[in-house]
Amino acid sequence: MGPAAQRALFIFVLAASLWVSDAIPAYAVGILVIALKIAFLGKPGGVFARSERDWEQFVSVLGHPLVWLFFGGFVLAAGMERSAIDRKVGSLVLRRFGTHPSQLLLGVMSVSFGLSMCLSNTATTAMMIAILLPVISSANAPNRLGTILVMGCAVAANLGGMASLIGTPPNAIVVGVLSEKGIDIDFLDWIVLGLPPAVCGLLLAWAVLRSWMPKEQAAVVFDWAQLDNPVGRPPTGQKIVIATLIVTLTIWLTSQWHGIPTAAVAFLPIVVFTSTGLLGARDIRGLQYDVLFLLAGGLALGRAVTETGLSDWFVGALPLDYLTPSGVTYSLCYVTVVLSNFMSNTAATNILAPIGASILPGYEAQIAIPLAFGASAAMCLPVATPPNAMAFATGRCKTVDFLKIGLLMAVAVPLIGIWWSQFVLSTYLS
Repeated sequence: MGPAAQRALFIFVLAASLWVSDAIPAYAVGILVIALKIAFLGKPGGVFARSERDWEQFVSVLGHPLVWLFFGGFVLAAGMERSAIDRKVGSLVLRRFGTHPSQLLLGVMSVSFGLSMCLSNTATTAMMIAILLPVISSANAPNRLGTILVMGCAVAANLGGMASLIGTPPNAIVVGVLSEKGIDIDFLDWIVLGLPPAVCGLLLAWAVLRSWMPKEQAAVVFDWAQLDNPVGRPPTGQKIVIATLIVTLTIWLTSQWHGIPTAAVAFLPIVVFTSTGLLGARDIRGLQYDVLFLLAGGLALGRAVTETGLSDWFVGALPLDYLTPSGVTYSLCYVTVVLSNFMSNTAATNILAPIGASILPGYEAQIAIPLAFGASAAMCLPVATPPNAMAFATGRCKTVDFLKIGLLMAVAVPLIGIWWSQFVLSTYLS
């Protein structure tokens, strides 16, 4: 191992330790990674950098296309919330599912799943729980039904993030690592890869949660007034948001035909919402910049592992003679599931994705993509994901409830994701 790889190993181990222990906030670790790369690898004529401006490559990761893609996703989500489009979508869908408990559960899970493909799963869960609280507090909704509805909301929000490129940071991290290997995955590609296993997980979770319901349960009374009249600032710019959302999603889904980069399209909602005044300074200041720094730090760590030769050292140290490509995929995927139950799934993907994409040449995508699925399938504990924590905070759910559904999701969803991604990569994306 060369001197540059040794220093990269130190940064890697330190970052992994801080992410696992949660000694400092996860986003702060991302910033620290960039700073340590400047300090340990940026000296001109040192172990890595050659010219006086080589250190600039370490901070340029903050302008990475995937960072802007996520920023555009946050702006789009903020516009939907500001105009109350998210609540209108929820009202429209839930009304069509009726008030029978099992149908209502499917409606709640469908709305949570769909919204978390565009919004953060945390924001989606917060909104849905606020809508559900009057329902589960009503006289004809027993505690068990309240538990099931809240659990369904959290599980569906976790799974919805799998289905789109902007749904959750692990997806973007994997795509960013693969782009460094010359493998490009666009918005539609990820829909094809992630949506089917996510929907399978959703239907499986619905079937399990439905089996927990009492056999005879009266119709549930829904508080439509609270759903249709959000509390706070009055909705504004609904036509602008709807038009921008339709155009943005259309361009994203057709990028393979017109060639416009996915990240470049993300500037459309940014420009429209800010220039029209739909989102003001207060709205922009309220975006999730911590996630952007965490994402940038993960991309920087991936580059350090690859560019210094540390990934080659990792590969040489692994007993690959005893593992097939499928064995490597299953092993790393379920390691990601385990780690993501105890730490940030973004942090776990930051650690494992660069290694997974470097282990076997020619199998980079087959190994790395399932890691994102494993990260989203980790929901065995209340602390595993923000949606779980919010569901637990309602007092309606116990740790054993998360274990029952979480263990099933942790085993089944990655398995489905691996099978499906291998099929797609060998046919559709070959």
